[in-house]
Amino acid sequence: MTAKKSAPSAVALGWMPVATMTVVAVVDVVAGPDVGFLPLVSLGPAFAGLVGGWRRTALIGLLALLLCVGLGVYNGLFDNSRGFSAMASVAGVTGVGIAAAVMRSRREAELASVRSIAEVAQRVLLRPVPLTAGPLQAAVSYTSAVAEARIGGDLYELVASPHGVRVIVGDVQGKGLAAVETAAVVLGAFREAAYDEPDLVRLGERLERSVARDLDDEKFVTAILAEIGTEGSAVLLNYGHPAPLLVHRDGTADFPQPPAYALPLGLASHGGPGPEPHRIDFTPGDQLLLYTDGVTEARDHDGRFYPLADRVHLLKDSDAHRALDALREDLVRHAAGPHHDDAAMLLLRYQGHH
Repeated sequence: MTAKKSAPSAVALGWMPVATMTVVAVVDVVAGPDVGFLPLVSLGPAFAGLVGGWRRTALIGLLALLLCVGLGVYNGLFDNSRGFSAMASVAGVTGVGIAAAVMRSRREAELASVRSIAEVAQRVLLRPVPLTAGPLQAAVSYTSAVAEARIGGDLYELVASPHGVRVIVGDVQGKGLAAVETAAVVLGAFREAAYDEPDLVRLGERLERSVARDLDDEKFVTAILAEIGTEGSAVLLNYGHPAPLLVHRDGTADFPQPPAYALPLGLASHGGPGPEPHRIDFTPGDQLLLYTDGVTEARDHDGRFYPLADRVHLLKDSDAHRALDALREDLVRHAAGPHHDDAAMLLLRYQGHH
């Protein structure tokens, strides 16, 4: 729908310089030389510089100059300085319009380059999760709070390790490039440790050490780790992160809470117990949605948080990706505006043994 609406708008903007000069010419002829509309012909190249390239702006400027000469001769304005002043005005505005068009083209090229780099960074940092892993079907959704950005401070990963399918979803404190850098550290450590560490707690300790080396005392990362084997259960390890949404086969849902919430990654030096692993039933037909607080803390116009528990029915689609897309679209409608925080969701469906 957006592309269909933007195409007519682009055509209208493209014809605006010609339409403006036509209107000025008609009004000038009708009103006569005493009104002094002729310098307004310069609006044509002025608009062209805002919406077109420098070549098109130069062409519009040339047409405006020819129109100015024709109207000046028609109105007898070259018998005094008025005709020459109008030509100077058109020439000056055309020059400024060409300069503006060149600068805009350079900025657009730079933005295209930045977007291309962001796409590459996204593929490296937030790689697509596998469609299936062991007994699981997986789907992921990510929305960055930073305008024009494809990545931010939220992170996710799924690794099919020798010790079971291991998953992480996390949220780095802060936004921007610093958050992206921290997310890269966490993901790099997780991808390596997920294969090496047979124990989920030891895996979490590896992540803690990596984050502690990278961050100062005021920064942290909330995260939840999950390990899914083939025995119909999942083990969760929660570092101050929102509890996941567990949707049972019969359509009921709950948020399995940990025995106690541990401090986020990077704050172990402040003391306090580490996270306690807790096992939950996760059997064929069940769904497990791990997400960041950008989902549950999204507010509507009345300041109400997104009611995730009331949206379980949106996950009924037989295809996990379509189901998660439906949930994401509903979240966007609820927020009714730009996201103020990154929002990541990772949906796991237990399909059975493979």
